[in-house]
Amino acid sequence: MAVYDYDVIVIGSGPAGEGAAMNSAKKGRRVAVIEVQDSVGGNCTHKGTIPSKALRHSVKQIIEFNTNPMFRDIGEPRWFSFPKVLKRAEKVISNQVMMRTNFYARNRVDLFFGEAEFEDKNTVLVKGTVKGDERLRAKNVVIATGSRPYSPTDIDFGHPRIYNSDTILNLEHTPKTMIIYGAGVIGSEYASIFSGLGVKVDLIDSQSRLLSFLDAEISDSLSYHLRNSAVKIRHNETYESVEADERGVTLTLQSGKKVRADAFLWCNGRTGNTDMLKLEKIGLEANGRGQIKVDEFYRTECEGIYACGDVIGWPALASAAIDQGRSASSDMLDADDFRFINDVPTGIYTIPEISSIGKTEEQLTEEKVPYDVGQAFFKDTARAQISGEPVGMLKILFHRETLQILGIHCFGDQSSEIVHIGQAIMNQKGEANTINYFVNTTFNYPTMAEAYRVAAIAGLNRVANL
Repeated sequence: MAVYDYDVIVIGSGPAGEGAAMNSAKKGRRVAVIEVQDSVGGNCTHKGTIPSKALRHSVKQIIEFNTNPMFRDIGEPRWFSFPKVLKRAEKVISNQVMMRTNFYARNRVDLFFGEAEFEDKNTVLVKGTVKGDERLRAKNVVIATGSRPYSPTDIDFGHPRIYNSDTILNLEHTPKTMIIYGAGVIGSEYASIFSGLGVKVDLIDSQSRLLSFLDAEISDSLSYHLRNSAVKIRHNETYESVEADERGVTLTLQSGKKVRADAFLWCNGRTGNTDMLKLEKIGLEANGRGQIKVDEFYRTECEGIYACGDVIGWPALASAAIDQGRSASSDMLDADDFRFINDVPTGIYTIPEISSIGKTEEQLTEEKVPYDVGQAFFKDTARAQISGEPVGMLKILFHRETLQILGIHCFGDQSSEIVHIGQAIMNQKGEANTINYFVNTTFNYPTMAEAYRVAAIAGLNRVANL
């Protein structure tokens, strides 16, 4: 059996693994990356973030074509099948794989495609490569194996009408009705996608409010627009059973209700990909959700072994994962650019999209912080009127006395881009981190970013009138 020596072994080539591998290679270390799939990118590229966001973009274009009167000169509204829309996502995935493969080649990182398992803390066996089993050795190992959908054993995921958020990308038809169980970020995003394709969706939520971690006003806005798109949201519900036949799926809820649809999509929870690693050989144990415990430097309880990305739990975002990987590598190599990743904006790609950073109104109220609110509604901005995207708003929460910015919440087109302006100002020191910045800065006109100036002026006017 071939044996190879490296400075760093990275298990997983998703955002976290790529961040760790690239940072280590840039710092002059010899790096090996192990990937269980047959191409790089991890679940982020092949099953999660990239395909779902590409799908959303295509659906958003379809909605615009079917609802914008200007396009009637071209033709009548059209119906598009899910497989047809999915082809656009497949092109994006192949482009991403090609780009990321080039990253590894350019930085002289060796790729091993196979299944990894620990033999000891410095030795990883790679099973099933094109050359057979291969053994890698290194002083440091980064576990960045990501996560997969949690799959309860009492649901038959082998049935052709029952899907999870991975297998839904294999859907070969467009159902007329669909049940989505789980109204978290992934469930809400797919509810937007399928309702945009004309599918009647029942969205089952175990909570009393949609995405309860969001500012309540933003959450309420999303609920309204989903319902306006014919999504039936059922709160405070838990499944009793899921039964499928050749014609559809019946969901029985513990409340006694029964819901019938052509297809069923499970979007309730994820599990860390740790079960095949043989962690017991290095003295580690994953929790009940397959996640590995790390400290504030992304170190596990085994010396020289780090973990980052979805496999450690919160925040389980691609944006955070790549930075966690870079930081884990920096601590491992005693570099001076380490930082703990906690300044992470929320980005939810529903239709319309949502993004936020900082405290919510509910948190500030509970903490008894004297805050006020500045709002700008997109329907009043020239750029939104021009683009035909009037839905949404920008909300700035700020301290009434110091005017310090405490939270940014955005709902509507381009929210995930707009929020970064507020994020940058929140991270400044002193006077630079106040709502006055937006009043005293000239923004391009017409732009969506101009909403910051409008919201800031509205907030200062509220304070002045007290």
